[in-house]
Amino acid sequence: MKKNVGTADKFIRVLLAIVIAILYFTDVISGTLAIILGIIGVALVITSLFSFCPAYAVIKMSTAEKEAK
Repeated sequence: MKKNVGTADKFIRVLLAIVIAILYFTDVISGTLAIILGIIGVALVITSLFSFCPAYAVIKMSTAEKEAK
């Protein structure tokens, strides 16, 4: 698994997951929308932790910094 998620991308993903959690816990979102956004939020956190996004791998995209040689 080659890392394809950069630092700024990780920050944005975690920030979005936090916003989703806040919206859920303040009852701004509920029902099916809350479930769908909750799943997306969990996926965002997991991809941030592992620095790997399967969707990026499929489209051969990377926001990770290039390694110096």
